[in-house]
Amino acid sequence: MSNRLANETSPYLLQHADNPVDWWPWSPEAFAEARERGVPVLLSVGYSSCHWCHVMAHESFEDELVAAYMNEHFVNIKVDREERPDVDAVYMEAVQAATGQGGWPMTVFLTPDAEPFYFGTYFPPEPRHGMPSFMEILEGVRTAWVGRHEEVAEVAQRIVRDLAGRQLDYGKAGTPGPEELAQALLGLTREYDAVRGGFGGAPKFPPSMVLEFLLRHHARTGSEGALQMAADTCEAMARGGIYDQLGGGFARYSVDREWVVPHFEKMLYDNALLCRVYAHLWRATARDGVANELGDLARRVALETADFMVRELRTTEGGFASALDADSEDPQTGAHVEGAYYAWTPAQLAEVLGEEDAALAAACFGVTEEGTFEHGKSVLRLPQDGPVVDAGVIDGIRRRLFAARAERPAPGRDDKVVAAWNGLAIAALAECGAYFDRPDLVERATEAADLLVRVHMDGRARLARTSKDGRVGANAGVLEDYGDVADGFLALAAVTGEGVWLEFAGFLVDLVLDRFTAEDGSLYDTAHDAERLIRRPQDPTDTAAPSGWTAAAGALLSYAAHTGSEAHRTAAERALGVVHALGPRVPRFIGHGLAVAEALLDGPREVAVVGHPDDPALAALHRTALLGTAPGAVVAVGLPRAADGSGGEFPLLAERTLVHDLPTAYVCRHFVCARPTTDPVQLADQLGAVHP
Repeated sequence: MSNRLANETSPYLLQHADNPVDWWPWSPEAFAEARERGVPVLLSVGYSSCHWCHVMAHESFEDELVAAYMNEHFVNIKVDREERPDVDAVYMEAVQAATGQGGWPMTVFLTPDAEPFYFGTYFPPEPRHGMPSFMEILEGVRTAWVGRHEEVAEVAQRIVRDLAGRQLDYGKAGTPGPEELAQALLGLTREYDAVRGGFGGAPKFPPSMVLEFLLRHHARTGSEGALQMAADTCEAMARGGIYDQLGGGFARYSVDREWVVPHFEKMLYDNALLCRVYAHLWRATARDGVANELGDLARRVALETADFMVRELRTTEGGFASALDADSEDPQTGAHVEGAYYAWTPAQLAEVLGEEDAALAAACFGVTEEGTFEHGKSVLRLPQDGPVVDAGVIDGIRRRLFAARAERPAPGRDDKVVAAWNGLAIAALAECGAYFDRPDLVERATEAADLLVRVHMDGRARLARTSKDGRVGANAGVLEDYGDVADGFLALAAVTGEGVWLEFAGFLVDLVLDRFTAEDGSLYDTAHDAERLIRRPQDPTDTAAPSGWTAAAGALLSYAAHTGSEAHRTAAERALGVVHALGPRVPRFIGHGLAVAEALLDGPREVAVVGHPDDPALAALHRTALLGTAPGAVVAVGLPRAADGSGGEFPLLAERTLVHDLPTAYVCRHFVCARPTTDPVQLADQLGAVHP
């Protein structure tokens, strides 16, 4: 026997390729081996930038004695949760149901028929804080398997029956209306941290999708409370240690309520979502070109986050890597520790800046002798009570510190390209490029979209979940891949005026209807013909990223607005039954669904802008359309399209004529169109979404 991970594409699996554990990837052959040997399966699930996954690997999976016991008594399967979110979801549901909590690394013991019977997350090498050691767990499971085999089998079968009974039925819940969204806003208000921003206590996660809902709700209703919660949370995060004050980009979450100390891993999906939120916050607060402090902050953070993604996550092939590790080598001690790349002491500031500028930097960035992190180090932030300093001086200090930090050993990067998360990045970069006159960002979004089409999409438009180094992975795309990639393509179509992206989005949403949708309108995370697990995963809740369910609902709705397709709109409305059911009860966990519901209530508005491509007046109307705050508005731009379909590339452009031979914009919603206009100011008024 030997470790079988050396030929995998997952960086996480490759990290374990040299373990003395005889790891298998998830495969039928692994379970066949367990049946033949009559032993249980040890399933270990994690991901490459997971701190405690690295810890458990070092403590246990690299230990020869532990590995020998695992190899003798188990078939050991290692899964990258980012490559196989379906496997992760099914067994995480079992872990959470049994223990009330979950997380990674996830450790699950299975029968050879893949039925779970014992669960856990991280196990230490020695008993600690009431937790048994990993070896004690292995020995206990082995003893139960041999001595109480029938009991173990009965437990496993009961767990599978319980999971099967959790089938969701939200397709008949009804379409969410103004009342449900108002109740959701009230629920968020109750959980809002009015002092520190955000929702709930520690650890505190960036609520990107809830923020998008709040911005859209403000646009539709004029609710100042919704805008204030979004603005204050965005400012608190941008000033906190969760935001990289030197290089841009956001860490995974804050370990405290004040956003001071992050868990330092940086995920593509967090940064793509937050980049878009800050761009939309700027759009909501910097109207009519009037500068203001909040708008300037939002613009800066959006652009810095976009630049971070391009600089540090972009791959050679033009896609975007999944994550940066939390851990890196401490240049002083040589130890591999969390946050070593990002944290500073006053002495380290002085070494780079000199005493005078170091004192200024310490005051501006909250660096203290005691430290805000570990070992007397501080995470850079921008405290509200910091000194007022000329922006040019601070920018110069930032550049010098950034250059010095670049000399430190960098965190590892997971180079895996995940289709869904690249879809989120495409949307964010395309919109930032359009809003802030950064055509290079639109180019990077287009290159990532090209990669998805060339590498991830087959001849039937079916998506592969991942690729690495231009080599497509073996795992099929799941619902979130189809929803997020379609949404990214639709955003790119709106910005570039290239109808091919609308066409590709159409292929994907058609596959959602054909392969992921149940008869009652509810959605599954895996396709009808996907590998059969002990349960077909179906999770509508939005957590760190949009669920496949709500991502698909948003893409279906936008595509329907572009094309007039009643089938796609009906599917979107039925899928949004989950928001009707969950929005008033758990709004923090259905944020993207709430944002899509806001678009549904507002129309969404359909904006057609026609004119000759080289006319500057067309560009002015197009930019105005993109900057409209009407929730979920879709934008098509290009040449007029004849009634027979010839001409322009977008259905919305059909039979749109120029007024007085000038570029002209048409805004429609609920089957009613406003008067065509050639004036950007009038167009902006038509896209103002505030009404009672």
